[in-house]
Amino acid sequence: FQEGLIIPPLKLYSRGRLNQGVFDLLLSNVRTPDERRGDLLAQVAANEIGRARLEEAVARFGAAKVRLYSGLIQDYSEKFLRQTLRDVPDGVYAFTDHLDDDGISARPIRIGVRIAIRGDTAVVDFSSSSPQTEGGVNANFAITCSAVLYVFRSLVEEDIPFNTGLMRPLEIVAPKGSIVNAEFPAACAGGNVETSQRIVDVLLGALAKALPAVVPAASQGTMNNVAFGGHDPGRKKPFAYYETIGGGMGAGPGAGGLSGVHTHMTNSLNTPVEALENYLPLRIRRYGLRKGSGGKGLAPGGEGLVREYEFLVPAALTVMSERRRFAPYGGRGGGPGARGRNTLISGGRT
Repeated sequence: FQEGLIIPPLKLYSRGRLNQGVFDLLLSNVRTPDERRGDLLAQVAANEIGRARLEEAVARFGAAKVRLYSGLIQDYSEKFLRQTLRDVPDGVYAFTDHLDDDGISARPIRIGVRIAIRGDTAVVDFSSSSPQTEGGVNANFAITCSAVLYVFRSLVEEDIPFNTGLMRPLEIVAPKGSIVNAEFPAACAGGNVETSQRIVDVLLGALAKALPAVVPAASQGTMNNVAFGGHDPGRKKPFAYYETIGGGMGAGPGAGGLSGVHTHMTNSLNTPVEALENYLPLRIRRYGLRKGSGGKGLAPGGEGLVREYEFLVPAALTVMSERRRFAPYGGRGGGPGARGRNTLISGGRT
């Protein structure tokens, strides 16, 4: 309940007609209703395009053939992942890393994994991970599955579709009530953006023991979530904004990591300074690479970013970030990346 209004599944549209009451309920509980109205209607439009395209395919080829090829494309992805797993030496590979804390307690949170490779299958066992937490960094099972599928899909060199076929060679063991399979009423907002990144880190750390010439070192391991809002007297309306900040990519065998990019479970894009300053009451005072922050090695890790905001009006600010206590690990003898840092300067005091 700490995450705000809980909305059970409701129909926004029924038989093609907008449920205005539901729509008004949603828009009355956000700070920028005009933007959210556009977001929701864009999702409706995308859904309608998908429905229309599916109906066109069925009309052209018939339902039986569409079902057939829907199954075959999953078989295709499954086949390539099984081939990839056969090239991984059989064995059990374990790795452990930690989240800094859950935002309430200062205790670090353990995420541990054991990956058992047998032929063309893998069992991914998170039983050594910490129990779910009071703070909002819990991952539900869907988040954990997504991170596992992402990592194993990344091992496949072919450009294959991402679908359910990838799940068939994998067994995921995630105890209920744990940080990687939290149960209601555990808060999970941070699990999606931060814990998912650490799950990827431990999976790659384990697989690096099996495939040291393939798997890279840890990347920044956080999405650096920055959210802020307030009232803009110049425009006479509220504002709210949320973005994630890129960082360094882990180096791979024989190749250095990219600098200042989004990595792994994030899918955000860079927001240009000019765009931000054009419609928000702030200035970006500094935005550039953090020199010397990449892990040292024959192939150095990518460098992180420094982003400095100056608010021109009073604002409420939230930062959800990781890797402030536990640095991203190096690989094959390379050094760790630098830990991140959050600095607030208010009223001349740092």
